Amino acid sequence: MLQIGKSIISLHVLQKEFCCDLIKCKGACCVAGDSGAPVTPEEARAIEELYPEFEEYLSSHNKAEIKRQGFSVIDSDGDLVTPIVGNNECVFTFVDDAGITKCAIERAHFDKNTIFRKPVSCHLFPVRITKYKRFEAVNYQQLDICQPGRIYGKTQGLPLWKYLREPLIRNYGSQWYEELTYAAENFPDEF
Repeated sequence: MLQIGKSIISLHVLQKEFCCDLIKCKGACCVAGDSGAPVTPEEARAIEELYPEFEEYLSSHNKAEIKRQGFSVIDSDGDLVTPIVGNNECVFTFVDDAGITKCAIERAHFDKNTIFRKPVSCHLFPVRITKYKRFEAVNYQQLDICQPGRIYGKTQGLPLWKYLREPLIRNYGSQWYEELTYAAENFPDEF
């Protein structure tokens, strides 16, 4: 484990290689699971406010589910998450022409309709953050659905911490990421 500030980082974040391979996984992380993506109350409000900016990318079925369930729900663990629909897919998804499940919120961001990209938990995936009273645990979640990402990351020689540079900075700030970089580059034998 590595500690930076109040975050305890699993060494897998530094040791493992990863790079999403959407061509192979088809966006499985937006579909698989027993619950939606974790969101903060601020993110839930932002999603609701920005809904007109990404609504056009959603199917009529997903729009009806949003109307029925709302923009966020409390799951069986008591966590605030995005609603799910069908076979556990996030209600804010659409399928592109290549058959890849993608995020409508992120699509609106890329189309320059909003500065909000998507929930940070989605942006950080396959890293998950668990908040405790005195610290946050930063862990790499090694799921079967991400096997193509592990293979692709290995062929690219891309460590997970480098792959997730942007969302890690988004969540923790550039100073935190500089400390992570320093540790990864200067103490690799210890990891």
